[in-house]
Amino acid sequence: MLGLMQDRPLLISSLIDFAAQYHGDVEIVSRSVEGPIHRYTYIDANHRAKQLAEALGALGVTLGDRVGTLAWNGYRHLECYYGVSGIGAVLHTINPRLFPEQIVYIANHAEDRVLFAELTFIPLLEGIAEQLSSVEAIIIMTDRGHMPETSLPNVYCYEELLAAQDGTLQWPGFDERTASSLCYTSGTTGNPKGVLYSHRSTVLHSLSSCSQDVLGLSSHDSILPVVPMFHANAWGIAYAAPMCGAKLVFPGMGMDGASIYELLDTEKVTLSAGVPTVWLMLLQYLRENGKKLPHMTRTVIGGSAAPASMIEAFENDYDVTVIHAWGMTEMSPLGTTGNLKAKMADLDYSEKLLIKGKQGRAVYGVDLKITDDDGEELPRDGAAFGHLMVRGPWITNGYFKSEGGPVLDADDWFDTGDVATLDGDGFMQITDRSKDVIKSGGEWISSIELENIAVGHPEVTEAAVIGVAHPKWDERPLLIIVRNEGSTVTGKEILNFMEGKIASWWMPDDVTFVSAIPHTATGKIQKLQLREQFADYKLPTA
Repeated sequence: MLGLMQDRPLLISSLIDFAAQYHGDVEIVSRSVEGPIHRYTYIDANHRAKQLAEALGALGVTLGDRVGTLAWNGYRHLECYYGVSGIGAVLHTINPRLFPEQIVYIANHAEDRVLFAELTFIPLLEGIAEQLSSVEAIIIMTDRGHMPETSLPNVYCYEELLAAQDGTLQWPGFDERTASSLCYTSGTTGNPKGVLYSHRSTVLHSLSSCSQDVLGLSSHDSILPVVPMFHANAWGIAYAAPMCGAKLVFPGMGMDGASIYELLDTEKVTLSAGVPTVWLMLLQYLRENGKKLPHMTRTVIGGSAAPASMIEAFENDYDVTVIHAWGMTEMSPLGTTGNLKAKMADLDYSEKLLIKGKQGRAVYGVDLKITDDDGEELPRDGAAFGHLMVRGPWITNGYFKSEGGPVLDADDWFDTGDVATLDGDGFMQITDRSKDVIKSGGEWISSIELENIAVGHPEVTEAAVIGVAHPKWDERPLLIIVRNEGSTVTGKEILNFMEGKIASWWMPDDVTFVSAIPHTATGKIQKLQLREQFADYKLPTA
């Protein structure tokens, strides 16, 4: 027997329609590429998204066509989020930090018919335009007064396209399982692979994000997503904020500490979200200039592990609660958040910090388990660590065009490639990537935990740990350090700082210093490149 409930499709267009209807006067504030701060409301955004949808229709874009973007976090990019997906086309957000060859590959692999581009990316496009085999039109995201002279073919002005439409479109209806957006994994090896989200998965992910035990978003919030809109849909915030009627504040190109602080202060931002690298810059700016964060109540840190020193700084120095989060492009991306349980309220802060240092507990809709190399589930005791497996309604069941082949096991579990622990309260902690874990004498050592401890040293800017060949132990950890500018801290001093914080047999066998550590286009440490760089390194213990 089926229930007697209406079956309305879960469509992305319903989010912006809802925001315009019930939170129409709430602001969306953007630092524009042209310079000035731009302000308008959800009513304006909905109207302009419909104008954009009509313009795309006039260009021949139809259901299922892919439409690419090379854009920063801003109001025009938000309009693309809704104007493209709202008519059943697929929004393909392209990471401009990828190598040009990778951008060409994914644009051609996605078969993008139309490409939106900010002014800053015109030189990039001019260098690769001839290689973009499927692109029929390039829309420059500016007004006529800022249109550049360019060699690009089939160029349109964004504002002129919108001005030619009346915005009276009624969002069409279609199956909620229709593809809505496409995001490619950056991939440290091989070509990037496309993750194809649906309207249904995106709306469900947004509902989860708003819940109190996840991000706790509401109409009382002013949200600044520092995480780029080309990184897994800005962690879903561009959809969840309209769902709950929160004010949105977009940073544009301004990712430095001073620019982020200005928006946090002037727009009374209550919640922000970004990777640790951005927060290091902000914290440095706050300390150097004696600034406070009177409006901000919480920040979401993800992308890579948040060092304990960073969590302490936000919470103890600035009264900002840290929500440690974890997920993947393949997971839309949220999988876990680190909100403490009620029974943990009376713990000492040192005990709370140990829990907050973990990646958090599963949000409703995401199943987690850890397995050994044979696929057998391991206990949730906080000690055993194994391969992290996930499944749920907003987790991929395969890559676009079947790249990489089948990715699920017989019970629909997806292998994240992470190695993790799970404790009795459901808190998960990433100990490594499966390809990065250090295997010493048959035991595993977590490079991530060593890195987090090393970064806690006041004279360390960044740290990376890799396994180096050892004749007796197979592998031993090598600690690679970027010192603070002007620092002369020694390897011995750093190892002394780490003593007592880890098991003695985890202690790195050596420390080496570099001027910079290589990163992927999404800001993750390039362990493969480091392993190649130090392939012939001789440990003193060898």
